[in-house]
Amino acid sequence: MFGTALSQLRYGMAVLRNSRIRPQDLERIARDLVATLEEFGAPGADSALLPGQAGQIDPEVRRTVTRRSLRATARAAVRHTAYYRHLFGELGLDADALDPYADGTGPDSWGRVPVTPKKALRGMPGAFVSAAARPALAALTTGTSGTPTAVWYSRAELDVTIALSTISAVLGMGLRPHHTLAYAGCSRATLPLLNAEESTTRVGASFLQFGTLEPALALDRLAAPLGLPGKAPQITHLSTSASYLSALVHRAERDGWRPGDFGLRSVGVGGEVLSGPLRERAEAVFGARVTSSYLMTETLPSGGTPCGAGHLHHTTEFGHLEVLDPRTWEPTPPGGTGVIVHTPYFPYRECTLLLRYATGDLVRRPATAPGCELAHLPATSEVLGRWTGQLSTALTTRDLLDLIEAEPEVPLPARYAVTEQPGGGALVHLLVPALPATALRARLEERAAAAGLPLAGLVLYDDRSAMPPTSPLRADLREHSFEAVARPGLPDRPGPGRTPAVAAHGGAAACEEGGTA
Repeated sequence: MFGTALSQLRYGMAVLRNSRIRPQDLERIARDLVATLEEFGAPGADSALLPGQAGQIDPEVRRTVTRRSLRATARAAVRHTAYYRHLFGELGLDADALDPYADGTGPDSWGRVPVTPKKALRGMPGAFVSAAARPALAALTTGTSGTPTAVWYSRAELDVTIALSTISAVLGMGLRPHHTLAYAGCSRATLPLLNAEESTTRVGASFLQFGTLEPALALDRLAAPLGLPGKAPQITHLSTSASYLSALVHRAERDGWRPGDFGLRSVGVGGEVLSGPLRERAEAVFGARVTSSYLMTETLPSGGTPCGAGHLHHTTEFGHLEVLDPRTWEPTPPGGTGVIVHTPYFPYRECTLLLRYATGDLVRRPATAPGCELAHLPATSEVLGRWTGQLSTALTTRDLLDLIEAEPEVPLPARYAVTEQPGGGALVHLLVPALPATALRARLEERAAAAGLPLAGLVLYDDRSAMPPTSPLRADLREHSFEAVARPGLPDRPGPGRTPAVAAHGGAAACEEGGTA
């Protein structure tokens, strides 16, 4: 396809020159990928070379592109944003001289650029918006780790992101025209919802927005026959957060749902730590493959892809990854744990510009060079949790979820809190269905000791109000539905495997905070 070849050439030249990307070039590439799919039923053998697909590149070329991209991004940030104009002027930094491969103490070292804390973006989002951009959409984070962060996107950025998401939906998710994807995320998550709906429908697949309904209703909808011409009989793909998936798993196990009740082929999870035990339990309940990825509203389209060896590999095409010690902001050595610090590249990002943005997400660097299928990309562990102090690296969120979510007796999503003891170690407070729960306590303590977790003790509760405050979860962004309201003359909700009388009508849903049906 000659037109596609020209679009790919223009796109490649824009990347090499750090010039503005034409959204229509990426849209053309995505459209032709979908057309290839419709004609041949599968992507071509050269699909790994498409944008965002982690194709291999010569290391020296990558170094040159990285150096150029960082300088172009810094130059745009200094020229057009109030925050970085002031910062670079105060420190006497030259955006055109910065080099990520220079000696860390040299005058041209990229490491001289101060890390941008999340609180700065939260406190003054307008100071990071380029004066040369045309803001079109404010994407808010969920706020589970604090005040929601506002990130502005231009129309061109949205078009680029949607085109890249379409390519990823075909090649990464395996989405095909006869599939149907259900999005079980909060309806206030504007950017993820927009990307999911646009990319799904551009592939030719069907899209349903669930929201974060009461889990019993969501399970009914997942199991209900669709009866759509040219589509699979039931929903085939589910996109959700780890905590809401855990709520679905808990309810499905309790109510006796089986894999044969559903038509799911794939469950994509993002936004929170997905533990190994939850993945296994979800696959057993739904009979579908469960995968996770790493994406952030602040750093899109950059992200991370897991490999078969358990690493998280970070794209070098859309941004620059660093793993730094959150106390000193020095590079984390191999085998050490640090925080992801990311710089999304201009021109993929042209509205909210960020340099060395401290995400707060903890990862561990591999002790030795990976030998997996994605070894050509920078690798870390999967996200371990969020940095909240020294204890959060010694006892990570992933450590705790791997321990707790392996116990079917513990209600999901798990409600726990961690307090640091004066003499060292962590005291874990956990909500359980009933006390004394002697056998459960013994199992948890035995497995924690076997894993070498630094627990000073385990305190169980059957009353959440008596516990220390627990962290908010995305599953807490629950939305109401008229289906959940008992109405005279309507039958009770049917059990697993039977079509729900009310859910089949797809009743309207609204968010708890000021929503209307």
